Amino acid sequence: MLDTALRNGVMSHVYPTPEEIVAKLDKYVIGQTEAKKAVAIALRNRWRRQRVSGKIREEIYPNNIILIGPTGVGKTEIARRLASIARAPFIKVEASRFTEVGYVGRDVESMVRGLVEISVNMVRQEKMKLVAEKAKQFAEERILDILLPASPISKAPPLTSPESAEFTESALSTREKMRKLLREGKFDDRTIELEVVSQKMPFVELFNQAGIGDISIAIEEAFGGKLSKKRKKRKMRVKEALRYLENEEADKLIDMDEVVNEARERTENSGIVFIDEIDKIAGSGATHGPDVSREGVQRDLLPIVEGSSVMTKYGMIKTNHILFIAAGAFHNKKPSDLIPELQGRFPIRVELSSLTKDDFKRILVEPENSLIKQYSVLMATEGVTLDFTDDAIEMIAEIASRVNESTENIGARRLHTVMTKLLEEILYAAPNISEKQIKINGDYVNSKLKEIAGDIDMSRYIL
Repeated sequence: MLDTALRNGVMSHVYPTPEEIVAKLDKYVIGQTEAKKAVAIALRNRWRRQRVSGKIREEIYPNNIILIGPTGVGKTEIARRLASIARAPFIKVEASRFTEVGYVGRDVESMVRGLVEISVNMVRQEKMKLVAEKAKQFAEERILDILLPASPISKAPPLTSPESAEFTESALSTREKMRKLLREGKFDDRTIELEVVSQKMPFVELFNQAGIGDISIAIEEAFGGKLSKKRKKRKMRVKEALRYLENEEADKLIDMDEVVNEARERTENSGIVFIDEIDKIAGSGATHGPDVSREGVQRDLLPIVEGSSVMTKYGMIKTNHILFIAAGAFHNKKPSDLIPELQGRFPIRVELSSLTKDDFKRILVEPENSLIKQYSVLMATEGVTLDFTDDAIEMIAEIASRVNESTENIGARRLHTVMTKLLEEILYAAPNISEKQIKINGDYVNSKLKEIAGDIDMSRYIL
């Protein structure tokens, strides 16, 4: 059982507890404790199921979650951070991009194909790290073969002659000296000619980008990977060639069949799909118009969430134990507008609260990626130090909150607009500015934003 857990990246001694998951989310998302607890419990339940033995393990299905709340309150941010915490295959999709079968657009099964593709890449990268040292050695040998080509046979002494051993020893000594110089980076900027695989976009990819679907799967299955890869000669620096050859050698050292099998198992048992904007496919029960198509998407989505088998280029993938987390603003619709069958497949519903002025103040300074920290490090690259006072942070939060109330409420995203407008002149003049210590206080914020924030019509367009 432990082996299975290890294969799925859920090692008991490193997998976080629900409390630890919430603590990690707290570093980036302010408030929304109920939502954090819900996703933390769901993640931990994935690990718990992996440790269950017997037939009952297959009967333990994930409790899918719907996050309900206005835009900009942290739904997507929770999902983004969840991906790194989960250490599991994770994909974010938008429900509004899917269409009912028979219409032009992406079909719902493409989310599962995308998930298994991510899983394959994830496992492949893990395997490549394990063989990285050996791949580097092979790459070095190939670079040395180019830098130090073998002596022509006509110049080499006969194998039986005494000079042969001396010649071989000299050649090896020279090669080791070259290897030492290569590792020290002495040849990094030297240009060599290398044979590389020609990177050309297949015509099927063009169709995929246009939204016609994954017809590449059928073509790849038909040819079984027999399409020859064209190679071409390309000149590049030794440093770049070394990286290229390391990747090429690592690919040769890993067993792709093993990678695919492990990726499929990880997708089926640990995969997470985040479906954003699910409210956009909620209808009102109309028998004609766009609501009919929206309901069609829901019905296409239902078997995927319920548990079915989806054909991918890596084989059949069962969706029974994939965790689905949906999110939507539902500002002019309700979760009950979804078809009853789909509602039943999302038993956990969590409502996220709107952000207050105090939330904005915390968002500005507490998260590890807070806007004030971001602008401070950006300006530091120009040698400029920004010092935000407490009254400045108070006023920025108040203006963002007030504008959200008087115009469209876009949540924490309003802070991006306010901060950009506040620092516009400094950002523009930074390369030539003489004053390297700039204090942003309440008076400065008031002088830059008071007029805009006070005029509803103006703030509607500017903020």
